[in-house]
Amino acid sequence: MSANTATTSTPRVGILMGSDTDLPVMRQASKLLAEFGVGYEIEICSAHRSPRRTAEYASQAAGRGLKVIIVGAGAAAALGGAVAAETTLPVIGVPLATSPLSGFDSLLSLSMMPAGVPVATMAVGDAGARNAAVLAVQILALSDPQLAQKMKEYKQKLAAGVEAKSKKMHEQGD
Repeated sequence: MSANTATTSTPRVGILMGSDTDLPVMRQASKLLAEFGVGYEIEICSAHRSPRRTAEYASQAAGRGLKVIIVGAGAAAALGGAVAAETTLPVIGVPLATSPLSGFDSLLSLSMMPAGVPVATMAVGDAGARNAAVLAVQILALSDPQLAQKMKEYKQKLAAGVEAKSKKMHEQGD
């Protein structure tokens, strides 16, 4: 399988989704990975419509140098479990609001994996995709001191943003 490499650095994170309609949400993950300078690849695979393609991607991911896989999945969210079943890499699931249940079905499906086949499950939608990227970076940072430093700076920036908002609120008289 030839993965679409979306950055110039060697991909360490795979981003999968079941359909191109999932791309706007999953771009939140790819954007954050790019901010950290983490190479990623992005593919469309479906647990139901292309099970062989999905199994091939997952089973060959570690051999291609990937360290973490982020999976965006809607409705039954079978993609997360299908990928986790075929790899020893950490799999992070992003529930997508693609059904009348607004992602609640996906959230439950991704979080209810059987013992031995874990999928770390994030929040539904954009925040979940961003958090999936943060978790992937944190995993990679365990063996990459430069990435660990970038993560520390990222967390400091988040804290500074909260302080700035609080200061602005008080300056406006609230």
